[in-house]
Amino acid sequence: MTAFAVSSRRAAGTVGLLGLGALVTLLLTLALWASEPPGKLVVAAGVGLTVVTVLALWNENAAVFVAATLLAVVRVEPAPTDAVFLVVIALAAASGRLAPLRAPTPVVVFVGSYLTLNVLAATQAVQFSHAIKFSFTTFYLAALGFWLTGWLTSRDKVRVLVKGYLAACALSAFLGVGALYGPLPGRSTLVYADTRALALFKDPNVLGSFLAVGALILAEELLRPSLLRIRTKWKALLFLLVTLGVVFSYSRAAWGSLVLGLLVIAGVYALRRGGGRHALMLVGAMAFAGVVTLGVLSATGQLGFLQQRAQAQGYDSQRFGAQDFAIKLAEHHPFGVGPGQFEAYSVVSVHETYLRALAELGVLGLVLVAALLLTTLAYAVRNAVRGIDSFGLGSATLLATWVGLVASGFVIDTLHWRHLWVVAALVWVGATRSARSAT
Repeated sequence: MTAFAVSSRRAAGTVGLLGLGALVTLLLTLALWASEPPGKLVVAAGVGLTVVTVLALWNENAAVFVAATLLAVVRVEPAPTDAVFLVVIALAAASGRLAPLRAPTPVVVFVGSYLTLNVLAATQAVQFSHAIKFSFTTFYLAALGFWLTGWLTSRDKVRVLVKGYLAACALSAFLGVGALYGPLPGRSTLVYADTRALALFKDPNVLGSFLAVGALILAEELLRPSLLRIRTKWKALLFLLVTLGVVFSYSRAAWGSLVLGLLVIAGVYALRRGGGRHALMLVGAMAFAGVVTLGVLSATGQLGFLQQRAQAQGYDSQRFGAQDFAIKLAEHHPFGVGPGQFEAYSVVSVHETYLRALAELGVLGLVLVAALLLTTLAYAVRNAVRGIDSFGLGSATLLATWVGLVASGFVIDTLHWRHLWVVAALVWVGATRSARSAT
């Protein structure tokens, strides 16, 4: 066969994959959108997915960077980032480049059992179409976590993901804070209740947690540069911007996650040989960021609102009531009411990861969710003790972020947060490296 014929066959194969990917992703978008999607939006989605397909075929790393950056846009589900990740995964599978399953065996068992339970519990749903959509999101996020664990096999790939994530953090913090206190247009879209930064998220609590992860990554980058090839002053400015985004989301869970995470990083470094200096540097950075934040709050006249948000809120009693109702619901439905069905029984959302699992999937659902999160926490602790990072992303950072996410689960639903599964995948990557090192 001539070289020209081989080249022609490859070109034809590429065009075929391009067309297949564009068609599948467009149909998927149409199927998952509202029953009567706006025509212009559908056309724009089709064009965008076609461009993404071309990008994924040309440079997979670039497509992953775009997907990670689009983590900043989660106003509806499925979100744009979901479409891009699905295109990348589908094309990898179609071309035989799909990474093998590398997640730790206990994680695979717990996730697989949890997904199976979702299917079984869906038979109890009173709103079956919502149960299907809710379960699809769960299945997709689990697949994303597993795929990332297999795909992240080098420092370059982790750098691509982290750079995209931090770009999303910078964009979100800029949009949220800029619209809240600056002349940035689109205030009604980028601000929640005219008082809290929202950016392009649907909930300021999700924005705050998302930014807290980015701030913790930047904190360790300041102590031990590894992935970002930029000057320290730019890292420091980016850290301050993202930290302000966390503060102005006025999410108490995000505040707690950030402070707890910084203390975890400082503690890990303090326990490492020669890490005392880094721990002191981090404490100094925390103090400086605190002073800057207080200065900004004072200049914007928001110290009073900060104090008010730090106290118990009037709607907290409603949330606690919904959580009590979740326990009672589980007592009457020991096998759960079905995925995504809690709101069919209660006007107020449960705002709690573990009680949602209990109410919707029964006691076994709660056990599986707790087992998955705690097993991942155990891997994060082991990685930090052994000092094994995830191809450049420090184990101290991953432990800090995961502790914050697990703690946040007690006050808000976290299982459908994209960044939770991204962090989980990075912890699992470190766990596989740790296992190989031990062997």
